[in-house]
Amino acid sequence: MRRPAAVLVLALLAALPPGAAPPPAAAQEREVTIQVKELRGSVRMLVGQDGNLGVRGGEDDEFLIDDQFAPLTEKILAAIRTFTDEPVRFVVNTHWHGDHTGGNENLGERGAVIVAHDNVRERMSTEQFMKAFDRRVEPAPRAALPIVTFTESVTFHLNGDTIRVIHVDPAHTDGDSIVHFEKANVLHTGDLFFKGRYPFIDLSSGGSIDGVIAAADRALGLCDDETQIIPGHGDLATRADYAAYRDVLRTVRDGVAAQIAAGRTREEVMASDVTAAYDAEWGQGFIRGPAFLATVYDSLRAAADQAAGDEAVETDKSDD
Repeated sequence: MRRPAAVLVLALLAALPPGAAPPPAAAQEREVTIQVKELRGSVRMLVGQDGNLGVRGGEDDEFLIDDQFAPLTEKILAAIRTFTDEPVRFVVNTHWHGDHTGGNENLGERGAVIVAHDNVRERMSTEQFMKAFDRRVEPAPRAALPIVTFTESVTFHLNGDTIRVIHVDPAHTDGDSIVHFEKANVLHTGDLFFKGRYPFIDLSSGGSIDGVIAAADRALGLCDDETQIIPGHGDLATRADYAAYRDVLRTVRDGVAAQIAAGRTREEVMASDVTAAYDAEWGQGFIRGPAFLATVYDSLRAAADQAAGDEAVETDKSDD
């Protein structure tokens, strides 16, 4: 994570999976302006480098969701100072990826309490391998690690609101959390939701297509038609937007599952038209149609192989 930005960019570009566009990190050297969008209940959405942060401020200091890349910390803090002089007291990481945790070290050294799921600290503490980019990620420095972790959920009572941070089963990664501002009726989903785009699902970090769909169902259960939803990437969204995203993912998942059940090989699935109806609208982001199709196939194939292995183990036990 501490590799120079230019080196990281070259590594990402050299290792892009088929059908993928350059990821957000590939633009890290360009000029970035942090935009502030006011939502309800003193909650704000900060739009940074192709990604979104959440901020809730008030007399109890600032509560920040994700912190993007380290070079953007001063810009993020400057944006926050346009509406408050209070310091950032808590930072919640929705998962471990560097475009959501890259500012941890800077903010931790300023005294912010960094909070995340147990698996976020575990992955940040050890070398990781991101198969999609064929690259290794070095352990984060000590100051960047979450110092408060949780297993299922944690609740903050700040600035007159109840803020619930809820872990979901493995989805985008194995450490994803939804942040729900109950009184303000605002939801931050992290990378469980890419509005209007196919998502990146990090299979090497425990993610799965079934998990992303299940997480969407869980998040939608927290929403009503008035809920403002901050996606990990994309514009501010509504419940209807999130439901449309869930439905596209479910349709593609079901189409690939049907082909697997019919005995189609990976090459045959990749040559199919499963995503054709959606590519023009949903395949214009970081992940294009072929890359998403490959991810869905690999996710379902891995789940099927795991289920077969588990069944074989149970059969062996019964024979004993």
